[in-house]
Amino acid sequence: MWKARPEEKPSGSAAPAPSTTNTPTSTTTPATTAATNAAGAGNTSASTARPALTPQRPAENFRAEVAHIGKSVLIKGELSGSEDLYLDGEVEGNVDLKQHSLTVGPHGRVRANIRAREVIVHGKVDGNIAGDEKVELKKSAVLTGDITTQRIMIEDGAYFKGAIDLQKEKEGKSHSAEHRREISLSASAG
Repeated sequence: MWKARPEEKPSGSAAPAPSTTNTPTSTTTPATTAATNAAGAGNTSASTARPALTPQRPAENFRAEVAHIGKSVLIKGELSGSEDLYLDGEVEGNVDLKQHSLTVGPHGRVRANIRAREVIVHGKVDGNIAGDEKVELKKSAVLTGDITTQRIMIEDGAYFKGAIDLQKEKEGKSHSAEHRREISLSASAG
């Protein structure tokens, strides 16, 4: 966007030229700017634009890993997947995202039993929710059904009618597996 004027480079006032090229971006370092200016590159905007774009790429990758179902979509039947899901449409049947999270958006309407690692509800759900790790009901949530989870969060203003079954974390199984692994290592060593 900001390019150094060619007539500023040959002149004796070299101090204003670096400050005008460095003002728009704060991601360039003085060493990078000095190396670019020493090389005499006239197109400094291409070299400074790339570092500014790198922080946005992880956010783009994150958005790409979440599937979206829009407001106008109606699904009848079983919905399953192997990625996180943002649901703003309607679903009737069953939703099964075992190791992934489900977010029911503010326009989402679900008449189904839900099973996911993490469930966040902004919209309306008629059915039971089984969240392996966590279930969150936001203030705009309307839930009629039972919840089974390890952790729960219900914001003020959320409507909930049903039962809550809080499960203990399954540390016993992982601890016993570690214990068995230690025993097998000591047996093989001795």
